Amino acid sequence: MTVNRELFDQVMVPNYAPSSVIPVRGEGSRVWDQQGREYIDFAGGIAVNCLGHCHPALVKALKEQGEKIWHLSNVMTNEPALRLAKKLVDATFAEKVYFANSGAEANEGALKLARRVALENFGEQKSQIIAFNKGFHGRTFFTVTVGGQAAYSDGFGPKPGDIVHCDYNDLAAFEALISDNTCAVMMEPLQGEGGIISATDEFAQGVRQLCTKHNALLIFDEVQTGVGRTGDLYAYQGLNVVPDILTTAKALGGGFPIGAMITTTEIAKHLKVGTHGSTYGGNPLACAVGEAAFDTVNTPEVLAGVKAKSALFNELLTAINDKYNVFSEIRGQGLLIGAVVNEQFKGRAKEFLVAGTAEGVMSLVAGADVVRFTPSLVIPEADIREGMARFEKAVANVVNG
Repeated sequence: MTVNRELFDQVMVPNYAPSSVIPVRGEGSRVWDQQGREYIDFAGGIAVNCLGHCHPALVKALKEQGEKIWHLSNVMTNEPALRLAKKLVDATFAEKVYFANSGAEANEGALKLARRVALENFGEQKSQIIAFNKGFHGRTFFTVTVGGQAAYSDGFGPKPGDIVHCDYNDLAAFEALISDNTCAVMMEPLQGEGGIISATDEFAQGVRQLCTKHNALLIFDEVQTGVGRTGDLYAYQGLNVVPDILTTAKALGGGFPIGAMITTTEIAKHLKVGTHGSTYGGNPLACAVGEAAFDTVNTPEVLAGVKAKSALFNELLTAINDKYNVFSEIRGQGLLIGAVVNEQFKGRAKEFLVAGTAEGVMSLVAGADVVRFTPSLVIPEADIREGMARFEKAVANVVNG
């Protein structure tokens, strides 16, 4: 069978428009395509491959667990799930863990739990969910409606109700919206898909205080920011704001599909037996790989390294911009970095991505105006420099037409 980009159009639903490049092998922060061409990976599978490709610790965990037990369902528990849950509890504010397969499912669970808590503690009138414009929380119908981008939720019929939005980092607008009928507020501590926009300390702390005042649960969506991405294990730890519920996925499995919702015992007790579930949630293979990824990332050396690598990325991007004047701002935290194109290149961020691929470097976009970089947290300095040299050539090609 010939496997190429044309086969995608023949057999796959057309909701994606993938590149013609088909990677077949990866090692560290480098991947090779079907023709043997090498690329430096600054995309990380959209902030998923936190340890790059085929990291020895993850490969070892997968092989070892693959020879023990693959799947049980939650009719029985398993050792890898319990070990990973204990490590999540020990490293965070949380006391209880619920495992899912993805960030969207973790967020779905968080939203259902919040509604349940409000109903049982306060009554039916307390059902409002507040989220933020340009937010992104997944593609299930509930999470895509909570996400603040109508383009993703329109066109599928009636939406789940009592969900409202306001602008991120606008504390006055948020304060005008929240009330005693608000059951939950869902926010990213740093908006990823929305353009790599960090919450100000004042905003994050103000949201926390208002949630407490109105008995609303604060849900932090750390699907993209969690597991070391910002240089803290979870971004809330750098904001000095503690949420009531936190969701984590993407980097949690280092490339193996897994998600989790973590919370306190008092909140968790409302998900009684039978109220929510997942056939694959807590899968032994996923949790074994997740434990290896978590153990590798959750060290002072790796977390400090994220901040050092972030500084190098910013230095090199700034040097490129000094030459070509294409970005109005470099923003983000840790290794979640956004280069915002200026007025001259407005709407053309994807051109830099495409040009980068042609030069052998993989990047992402966050909307039409931001080039996004989410590389491995342990990417070597040499790969950062080589990747940025390739990206500079890409920038020059876009500028010179």
